[in-house]
Amino acid sequence: MTLVVEDLVVDIGGRRVVDGVTFTVPDGARVGLIGESGSGKSLTALAILGLLPDGAEARGSIRWKDRELIGLPDRELARLRGDEIGIVFQEPRTALNPIRTVGRQISESLRIHRGLSRADAAARAIDEARRVALPDPELIVHRYPHQLSGGQRQRVAVAMALACRPRLLIADEPTTALDVTIQAEILALLLSLAQDSGMGLVFITHDLAVLSQIATHGVVLEKGRVVEQAPTSTLLSAPASAVTQGLLRDATATLWRPGGAE
Repeated sequence: MTLVVEDLVVDIGGRRVVDGVTFTVPDGARVGLIGESGSGKSLTALAILGLLPDGAEARGSIRWKDRELIGLPDRELARLRGDEIGIVFQEPRTALNPIRTVGRQISESLRIHRGLSRADAAARAIDEARRVALPDPELIVHRYPHQLSGGQRQRVAVAMALACRPRLLIADEPTTALDVTIQAEILALLLSLAQDSGMGLVFITHDLAVLSQIATHGVVLEKGRVVEQAPTSTLLSAPASAVTQGLLRDATATLWRPGGAE
């Protein structure tokens, strides 16, 4: 197993927000963490990355390639992020620097983790922009985030996360802020990149319909605890917990309402 999360507990200010979460992500697997707001799914992801907010304390075990991450020095965690483990957040505006061109931001991790020269990294940035299907990659790398659409900014964020070819990508609700059409495009992009590279994926969402399009296995959380784990097909056809049943009802309503993702 590439990633093993076992009995993970996260406390913030004396309040338990993640309580005994356990799941595994085998090499190349696509696993979804799903639950309503406040269920602990994003904090679980931040714990894996060593990016919990100030005042948060993590206990239990998070093993990446048999290496324990809880308690690992910040410098060593920083080496893993972007190199072996990539991250795409929900809102690309917060992930992108508004005063730097997108090409420079894509190339930054290549210079840090791969030691490429500025010229070589800039050339690779064009290749990475092309890989995520950004239009006119030779031109778009010279633009700033505010000059791009929301979907294009998210594609830049994906390019940044995957430039060093990590073995695991954590995507924290990366399509929530996008309209339905662009959401489908980003999901298709992530799925294609994961399948082509054999990269593992942890996909975080509150939407079971979205989860069904990209993950083969789902981990359902409520109030910081895992209430159900099963193949995505089982969550859709025979949900065992009341939480999953509610998520399924919400997904069905979204799919069938006028203007929904039919």
